[in-house]
Amino acid sequence: MSAKRWDFAKLELFAAVAELGSLTKVAAVRNATQPVISRQIGALERVCGGRLFARTGRGMTLTDLGQRLLPRIKAMLDEAKQLTEEVSAASGVASGEVRIGALPSLYKLLICPLFRATRTSYPNLRLHIFEGSGGQIDEWIANGYVDIGLPYRYSSHPPKDAQKLIDADSYLIGPAGDRLTGSPTVDFAQLARLPLVLPGAPSIVRLTLDRLARSKNIDLDIVLAADSLQIQKEIVLSGNGYTILPRHAALTEIESHTLQASRIVNPRIKRTVMLVTTSVRPLSLACREVAKLIRQLAQNAW
Repeated sequence: MSAKRWDFAKLELFAAVAELGSLTKVAAVRNATQPVISRQIGALERVCGGRLFARTGRGMTLTDLGQRLLPRIKAMLDEAKQLTEEVSAASGVASGEVRIGALPSLYKLLICPLFRATRTSYPNLRLHIFEGSGGQIDEWIANGYVDIGLPYRYSSHPPKDAQKLIDADSYLIGPAGDRLTGSPTVDFAQLARLPLVLPGAPSIVRLTLDRLARSKNIDLDIVLAADSLQIQKEIVLSGNGYTILPRHAALTEIESHTLQASRIVNPRIKRTVMLVTTSVRPLSLACREVAKLIRQLAQNAW
């Protein structure tokens, strides 16, 4: 097979499917549809002259051909990325792709401002944003799927490999006109028996809230487990429940007076936005510059 026939975008897709073992998972992290991913893999298989994956009820497993090609394809991708980074560093111009794993709640606070800042300061740099839960982001960082991660942490002593960006209190989010969330603060004990829409276990926020509820000897009524920020807010907007978020996650709706936010106290539930970088490979010039921009934006966040 001639080298000029390699499509690096499809090779990256092949490596992602091999790693995650599921078209659905790859489609989710790439904000694409499963049929599109399947067609691209099929096109690559035609170029390779054989099936790369066996489709099973539990996902995608590599065929013998796929297993033979995977290490060579990974090496090609790593070499291509390294070459791009070396050229970028030698020229002193940040360019190439920077992959960032971020929580959905950070879209307005950090991600959109970051896009505007990179467009202005680094026109040759491209951002690839993956939205996920804190656990997903940690996994992506650990295996090098993303260069930079922006997860939450609840501990007052963050790990050594993480940089603190923003401290954010947790708020009870309710619909406009709601009496409970119309007050500046609400005691944690008042969450008992409220219809709550929260992320599913074992998310960090659920584990934290469940632990606090046990310590206060109260029960939380989780009427819907939903990891989607949009679903959480939509249920609250409809008047069918409450959710618990940092204020910036519902800032658009709060400013438009369609949602209300009351800070949870006794105890306060503080979550910290962290910046974590992968240790799988050295950070490129582009990654270092983007991390610097994120830190600057966080300082000016409020």
